Amino acid sequence: MSTVKRTDAKVRKGASFSRQVEAFVGMAKERANVVVRKTALGLLANVVEASPVDTGRFRGNWQVGIGARPSGTTEDSDKDGSGVVTAAASQLEAATLGNTVYVTNNLPYARRLEFGHSAQAPRGMVRITVARLREILEGAVEDAKQGGGGGGGGT
Repeated sequence: MSTVKRTDAKVRKGASFSRQVEAFVGMAKERANVVVRKTALGLLANVVEASPVDTGRFRGNWQVGIGARPSGTTEDSDKDGSGVVTAAASQLEAATLGNTVYVTNNLPYARRLEFGHSAQAPRGMVRITVARLREILEGAVEDAKQGGGGGGGGT
């Protein structure tokens, strides 16, 4: 085999290796994005579930934002929280590694509820969810390893 043919074969193998590395990097980035989405959704779902409920307005006012904190309140009532979580799952499809994801409730009495004003949630919602962050993150990582898609939660 001539030197040119051997060199050509090596270049082709190298090109194949480069494509394999690029594919691996792409797959790793997408899995990281899935972890971001699932972790954010898991946090939201846990906060919503831990929220006290009377009329459902408080649960209905949990909002997510990607890159910017949501402002204002909604008129939505959601006693079981499923509408909020479903809407957030759709919104979080745009979240990627490096984004800041905000979970907020802008109702004027949210802070009081977080700090024990409700007998239904005497330890708050956000603080107990943050205490579970590692568990939620580990669930998101495990799901991503097994090929889970962008939605889901860790609840």
